[in-house]
Amino acid sequence: MIFGMKPLDRIDLAILAALQRDASLSVAALGEQVGLSATPCWKRVSRLEADGFIERRVAIVNRALVGLPVTVFVSVRTASHDEKWLSQFAAAVTAMPEVLEFHRMSGDVDYLLKVVTSDIAGYDRFYKRLIRTAQLAGVSSAFSMEQIKCSTALPLETV
Repeated sequence: MIFGMKPLDRIDLAILAALQRDASLSVAALGEQVGLSATPCWKRVSRLEADGFIERRVAIVNRALVGLPVTVFVSVRTASHDEKWLSQFAAAVTAMPEVLEFHRMSGDVDYLLKVVTSDIAGYDRFYKRLIRTAQLAGVSSAFSMEQIKCSTALPLETV
């Protein structure tokens, strides 16, 4: 628990779980699912938003239907590990719309990117922009052959 922040109870967790399944629920419908009337439910959702438990509400778009069916995991190695280099590299990579996730890693790989694109040619265009962003020691790409599971829902029942 963060100092000064109210701990989550079972109703808070139920609200978060329900909103992870369907963020478009009305307050009344959400309250019905978690056993609250609309006003107390609205107050809890407002507190969860204000405290940062709910960062934002989004629609999940079907990548294939909008022409972005290819997922590539890009491993980046670098010889440079100073803050200035990282700041410039991070700014360049986060500005690339194809990058859905960007992680600094431990182990043999320094950074891991999850990239979506239209096809191999689209990835090649992305790759050429990526290698212009900074001096890199190595870039390795792994193309996803099949997405077996994809979820944005956190396993709140394990908390």
